[in-house]
Amino acid sequence: MGGKRINTNTNLQPQTNSCGKRSFAVDDDDDRISQLPDDILVDILSSLSLKEATRTSVLSSRWINLWKHIPCLDFDGPASLKSGGHKYVKWVNSVIRSNKSPTLKKFRIRFPSDGNSITQWLEFAFSRHVRSLELDFHVYYNNFCFPDDLFAPRSNTVLGFMSLKALSLKRVTLRGGEIELFLRNCPLLEQLIVHTAWNISKIEVCGPSLVLKNLEIVNCTGLESLKVYAPNLASLRVTSLKGVSLENVPMLVDATVSCDYDSISVKHLLSGLSSCISQLETLNLVMSRSYDREETNELYSYFPEMPKLKKLVIACYSFDDQSLVRLASLIRASPYLQEFVLQNKRLEGCLRHRQVDYDAAAINTRFQHEHLKVFRFCGYQFCSSNNALVRYVLKNCTVLEKIIIDPSVVFFYNRLSRLELEKNVRDVAKQHIEPQLPHRVELVIL
Repeated sequence: MGGKRINTNTNLQPQTNSCGKRSFAVDDDDDRISQLPDDILVDILSSLSLKEATRTSVLSSRWINLWKHIPCLDFDGPASLKSGGHKYVKWVNSVIRSNKSPTLKKFRIRFPSDGNSITQWLEFAFSRHVRSLELDFHVYYNNFCFPDDLFAPRSNTVLGFMSLKALSLKRVTLRGGEIELFLRNCPLLEQLIVHTAWNISKIEVCGPSLVLKNLEIVNCTGLESLKVYAPNLASLRVTSLKGVSLENVPMLVDATVSCDYDSISVKHLLSGLSSCISQLETLNLVMSRSYDREETNELYSYFPEMPKLKKLVIACYSFDDQSLVRLASLIRASPYLQEFVLQNKRLEGCLRHRQVDYDAAAINTRFQHEHLKVFRFCGYQFCSSNNALVRYVLKNCTVLEKIIIDPSVVFFYNRLSRLELEKNVRDVAKQHIEPQLPHRVELVIL
């Protein structure tokens, strides 16, 4: 197998290790890894962290310069790094100056620094025709703003945009118009992720020639308008559909949407998806607040049939028993559903075993589902509504093959109590669900 050979410095002198002993290169006959082509070795180094990759330079003369040709630069600063981090910034600059890869597959910055340094690193990345760019300042509350001259027509960085296929901006300050500039100047862009950009009020992802396939607009609380006109879009994730307009999205098959605390109603949510809901194959609904009985009725009354849906994921943070039981209606709205995942992300204060009078008609309605094969229940607890929903699935899903019970509790801060609770749930699930299972159904308790 052939491969490119990289010029390396063969004048490596014997080195002294931390024990004061001199070390030499391993004989080539015994070092079979070093006999591999350089491009394969660089691929191996790319799977390591940058710190680990740079340390390989002391192995032998064969390795001394290989790390400088890594095309993936991931600067993920330690959690303890404080704003400024001059020592770490100095190391980042040295790695960038040493890098000899003509193109970059990935460039990621995930630590706080000053705007001038970040701008210089971006200019470097674009000069190397970076394909995947990620700025993630979620943990550090950085306030980096894209400089205007980065988009200037005379700037060489604009030419570097041409190779960009994936762009992720997390807690980056956007003043408006930057997203559209990237879309206009990045003809190969397939993935766009924007998280926690609070200042932006309007985003337009529009264009008949867009090749964009994946779009995420999450926690942009100031966003009032999101217009999407993207004929190749396959996956969409948005925190809220408030102000969202979807047009010409014939390839959209995967959607994740939320009903937030300041939330629009489910009726409005479904209205926002009306142009594509009949073509969806995967739907993730995140319910971040509880609903009263009237709203619960609305949730299921307005749900249209989804004839192509194969996977449905419902994540609820504070659903009550009534709402939980009525999830059966969603199954009926998805006649070709193959996998149903319910994530009951209940809070610590909601863990009491409550017995309530739920609407028995909603759960006992006979409906033969001929395609659902997997039901995964995350956050299962032994109470009336949870058990009723399991019985409904067993009764109506005639080709069911597997029930997965995951007792994991979210937001339960007492670890010992959480572990004890999860163990009890496992025991109860095995005791009460297993006897109900038909022979064809496998019970998996995580």
